[in-house]
Amino acid sequence: MRNLGFFAVAALLILVQSNLFRLIGPLSSLLGYSLHGVTPSLALPLVIFLGVHEPSMPRGAALSFAIGYAQDLLGGAPIGLFTFVYVMIWWLARVAGVRLTAQTVLTRMSLAFVFALVQSAVILVLLAVFGSDNKRPLELTSIVLPHAISTALCAPLLFRIAQRLRQGGTPARAQPEALT
Repeated sequence: MRNLGFFAVAALLILVQSNLFRLIGPLSSLLGYSLHGVTPSLALPLVIFLGVHEPSMPRGAALSFAIGYAQDLLGGAPIGLFTFVYVMIWWLARVAGVRLTAQTVLTRMSLAFVFALVQSAVILVLLAVFGSDNKRPLELTSIVLPHAISTALCAPLLFRIAQRLRQGGTPARAQPEALT
């Protein structure tokens, strides 16, 4: 049931992410400067969370695969692109062994920032190698940094949601009050 919860939340986040440009466009015109590329990757922090906190490797890999495949289907990416990238990011988060460092807001944001940069670099390389338009990856390099920053800013909230899913939706136990 927890696996279905992770996948359902990821699918919802992917749908929200794919429609954020409708909010960012008018906001950009109101502010008077371009917010090109600030759409965050909302499913990426969930995949990082699975790599850091999921004890079962088959479950974490399968969920990362399913989330990546959903990103490919719902986001309009070539089939297999985000599937490969999300499993790779899950594996890198697992190998990095950052279980203890993902406890504070700053470390969660920095993890999301670094992994968003890695994700963007891998996607650009794959598009350059397998894509039909060789100039497309060069055009997309301008959105890598704003995308990574916006993903890092969203990461603490998404880590908190993932933690709640991992706990089964139950609130954390309240500490007993000290007797006076």
